[in-house]
Amino acid sequence: MINNGQELETRCLSSLVKVFADEELQEPASKRGSALLNEVYSFQVAYRNDGTILSSIKVSAETDFQESLSIRSVGLIPCELPCYHDPDDNILRSTPGLYPDPLYPLDDNGITGLPNQWRSVWITVNVSEKMKPGVHTIKINFETDAGKSLAQETFELEVIPEKLPEQKLIHTEWFHTDCIAVQYDVDIFSEEHWSLIERYVQTAAEHGINMILTPLFTPPLDTEVGRERPTVQLIDVEKVGENYYFSFDKLIRWVDLCTEKGIKYFEFAHFFTQWGAEHAPKIVATENGDVKKIFGWETDAAGEDYKLFLSQFFPELIMFIEEQDLENRVYFHISDEPSLNQLDSYQQASEIIYRYLSKFPIIDALSDFQFYEKGIIRNPIPANNHIEPFIENQVPNLWTYYCCSQYKHVSNRFINFPSARNRIIGMQLYKFNIEGFLHWGYNFWFSQFSRRQIDPFRNTDAGYAFPSGDPFLVYPGKDGPIESIRMEVFFEALQDLRALQLLEKLIGKNEVIELLEDKLDQPISFSKYPCDSEWLLEIREEVNRRIAEESVNK
Repeated sequence: MINNGQELETRCLSSLVKVFADEELQEPASKRGSALLNEVYSFQVAYRNDGTILSSIKVSAETDFQESLSIRSVGLIPCELPCYHDPDDNILRSTPGLYPDPLYPLDDNGITGLPNQWRSVWITVNVSEKMKPGVHTIKINFETDAGKSLAQETFELEVIPEKLPEQKLIHTEWFHTDCIAVQYDVDIFSEEHWSLIERYVQTAAEHGINMILTPLFTPPLDTEVGRERPTVQLIDVEKVGENYYFSFDKLIRWVDLCTEKGIKYFEFAHFFTQWGAEHAPKIVATENGDVKKIFGWETDAAGEDYKLFLSQFFPELIMFIEEQDLENRVYFHISDEPSLNQLDSYQQASEIIYRYLSKFPIIDALSDFQFYEKGIIRNPIPANNHIEPFIENQVPNLWTYYCCSQYKHVSNRFINFPSARNRIIGMQLYKFNIEGFLHWGYNFWFSQFSRRQIDPFRNTDAGYAFPSGDPFLVYPGKDGPIESIRMEVFFEALQDLRALQLLEKLIGKNEVIELLEDKLDQPISFSKYPCDSEWLLEIREEVNRRIAEESVNK
């Protein structure tokens, strides 16, 4: 609608709408919502200028919790590979073009109204425990540089006086330390690098990422056979004859930094190469005064040299874990995504790891039930399109993951997917009591197989390898991370999960599931679920309403 004859056409929208510059808005206005204490609530205001270019538009908010509100501009990003050749029907587009995703902080230049293009601003409210319960009015003003009003929208946010519980789900998005150093052109583990690491860790923790990939040695992930990723090794190694000596100073700094920023769990990077566990990761050491590579692609994973190294390293690492009181905060990996034809090599590697680390959780992304059935892995992480056998067999402490291969029927968060397909996973994680969620791409800013650096603002598919958005959730801003719509919406899914857990304490799990599935044609599973955003928004409002009612009656 036109706002009082003003020059900008505006509309309040939910966070689940993706506003494209070249198409008409189809979604109805969304001007009211509710949130629990300790929740982050987001909505959008779309705007369109029907006249000539309007530059330096100032956007501001009027509300009684000014310090808890932020406004960002939703940017457009090129997607040359929005999807593979055979997507399902639950997508927004399959064509290359400009898609909404990065969330840019507003600067003194404000925003620009381009002729006949819909754009949007993203409003985020951090609902603190101090916020007064009840309905709060938020006015979003659009003005010229001279103070002339162009448009105004009003949103009502009801604060429910119940506290969103702490997140129980263990959630990791693989943190690529080397990508940060390369992107910002800083020396690895220099003070500049540590400062950037701190900012990226903080953003991760603020969005429900409570486990971090920790590079004891350079992670052997997405690396072309025979080639290397930059060395990011937190353990300093000295080799003297057949003996190895280890320094944990960098690891101590890493643990302290991450803990201070809110990280609870540390997953130590894989001790064997990806897709089969056939080789050792790259490990460098000082020997006779020279720093050189001592293990890598040329190292047989089951060879005596690497076994000797691990036999000396693991006791020292366990001692470190115990001294730092990390026994309940560490997880280990063997090798990522082994297939059945690599079962033998993975089993050999598994036997080595369990010989020393059997008292710790050992987790790996894999999707064939035989790995678990044969006892080769005790804590499997199946993909969400292969999880049914693990659920049917009641595998305890079950995790799940998705990546580029999970593009049909299941939840995922590619840039061309509807945001509802991203957010639905919160309901799924809740229903099936999933303990952890893993994704490989917090900030993978390399091409596939780490062959070269890419510019994430120009290439969103790792060099035409994966559907746009799969490799990363954050963009490299000048001084730190720029967040994305996908990151914010996934965090909303985690908040849905926590709200459902709160309601469960009040009415029980069965009643919560009945509430979720009451009007559905079929039960929720990982492959069958409501696809529309209206259902998600309405069911979350119903959950909030029931929490408010039951809290009064308890």
